[in-house]
Amino acid sequence: MPSALGTDAGDDACTPASTSKAKKQDWSRQRLDLDRLHRHSTGAGVTVALVDTGVVADATGLGDRVTAQGAAAVDCVGHGTFLAGLIAGSGGATPGLAGVAPSAKVLALRGTDERGQADADLVAEAVRAATEAGADVIVVGVALPRRDAELTRAVADALGEGAVVVAAATPDPPTRGATDDVPARIYWPAGEPGVLSVADMLPDGSRPDNALPTSGVDLAAPGAGVVSGGPRGAGHYLGGGASVAAAYAAGAAAVVRATHPDDSPAAVVRRLTATAYPADIPQLDPYAAVTTVLGDARAVLPAGDGSRQVTLRDTAAADRATGRAALFVLLGGAGVLSVLWAVFALPRARARGWRPAGPKETGTPDGA
Repeated sequence: MPSALGTDAGDDACTPASTSKAKKQDWSRQRLDLDRLHRHSTGAGVTVALVDTGVVADATGLGDRVTAQGAAAVDCVGHGTFLAGLIAGSGGATPGLAGVAPSAKVLALRGTDERGQADADLVAEAVRAATEAGADVIVVGVALPRRDAELTRAVADALGEGAVVVAAATPDPPTRGATDDVPARIYWPAGEPGVLSVADMLPDGSRPDNALPTSGVDLAAPGAGVVSGGPRGAGHYLGGGASVAAAYAAGAAAVVRATHPDDSPAAVVRRLTATAYPADIPQLDPYAAVTTVLGDARAVLPAGDGSRQVTLRDTAAADRATGRAALFVLLGGAGVLSVLWAVFALPRARARGWRPAGPKETGTPDGA
């Protein structure tokens, strides 16, 4: 699934319907343990505003849970509809292909022109519209190379009104091999203070070879070979990039908001990062984010699932599917110490040009 269409294409050259249909759950959903997550939360009662190329409201798997404002009702590119399926899709007729928060509602807003080219004014306008509509989570699937004053104010206002703001850490790469000599830089609005900046990762936790380098990333999530629906037909598409990872993180924010409705935006971000799988860049774990009780050594599951202790999840089944070694299960006093380590001392080593995500930079990066 492209994130933008070529400018030399004809006006009627939209992304065509796919004739391919996935027959089983893809690696990304296995990695995020969505089947297990959905026994605890599906994001009911939460609205996620998606700022991208638009969303076709009646696309397969989206049901009646999408509201599109203005031009966002048309999605020629198909990218926004693809992301909406990752956030809140039902999966249609294919078992296991639901989004992270399949009971959440989606508010679609256009942050690009019809061909998918991002525009700072449109993104700022969309973020403001999402705030006015009372969205619980706002995810921006595009990444801008320069900081924009109006967008900065729009994001600050959204955070002030209680919305969790998630953004792609980088633009999606246009072609393989095009990023060889690109220096690491910050993109916007991911670089704004308080925004959850999300980058894409492969099954082994590394970034794709053609991913644009960046710094200040808060979280990594699956962003290659991901399956979702599109704007036309009932077929499936493959997609990738930081926008895909951000959509997964936005869905995770939705299920956290559903289970912890009193948490502030900062508390939701802390929960998502503190419960992430420890790595150079912490890796999204929505199940742990929903079930872990931060600051409480007992860390029990929600009522109705017994009194089994929960710290960081055992993802052995999912990891077997992706060829990784089994993770560990934390129990007893050792589990408590490990949770404290995961929460307060997650390693943020430099990897592929990334720097640890500290305080967000407030100026325009060099080369902007």
